[in-house]
Amino acid sequence: MSGAGEPDSGFSDAEIEAGRRLFAGDWQFAAAAGALPALPAMATTEIAFAGRSNVGKSSLINALTGRRALARTSSTPGRTQELIFFESAQGAAAAGLALVDMPGYGYAAAPKAKVGAWTRLIHDYLRGRATLARVYLLVDARRGLMPPDEDILARLDKAAVSYQVVLTKCDALAAAALAERLAELRTQLARRPAAYPIVLATSAETGSGIAELRATIHRLLNERR
Repeated sequence: MSGAGEPDSGFSDAEIEAGRRLFAGDWQFAAAAGALPALPAMATTEIAFAGRSNVGKSSLINALTGRRALARTSSTPGRTQELIFFESAQGAAAAGLALVDMPGYGYAAAPKAKVGAWTRLIHDYLRGRATLARVYLLVDARRGLMPPDEDILARLDKAAVSYQVVLTKCDALAAAALAERLAELRTQLARRPAAYPIVLATSAETGSGIAELRATIHRLLNERR
């Protein structure tokens, strides 16, 4: 199975089902950290969702977990100002996994001091979190990679943090335009050493690609065991 516009990504039906079960538990807010000392103890594998302000991080987390309001969504850019941690209350289904919603970047209208604080928090977390398994970098399908995204990619490469690009809002593009965007991204990522080679196309609105993203995360956890 695959996301819209994406060739078959090699997931079996069993992996798709395992991904569904992974996120079928009762996911809840676990912690919030606005500074490095406030981060929770490194007790479980973490995956983080990064991206420009209003790229759809919160909507994607809600779609993954099947919770309509787990992560707060807003039409106001820059609303998420902390690292937000979510865990499953039913540990049997999602043992050893935490989801991290990161502050959006690239919102120029926010006060410079606040943008600087968010930026330091993001970079310190990415550089020093031993339990961070992968960063899922969300990119608006309508816009592709932009300069702030390139900056984050460069920092991830330098820190040797594994990351994978996930296109959001893919329902806004026609199939041909989406295919072009995917091809463009694959070319841009080919020269980056820490980039996972498969780009996933998703839509929180229609659910397209969500099953494949869940399966990708399940496969990642298996690889780390």
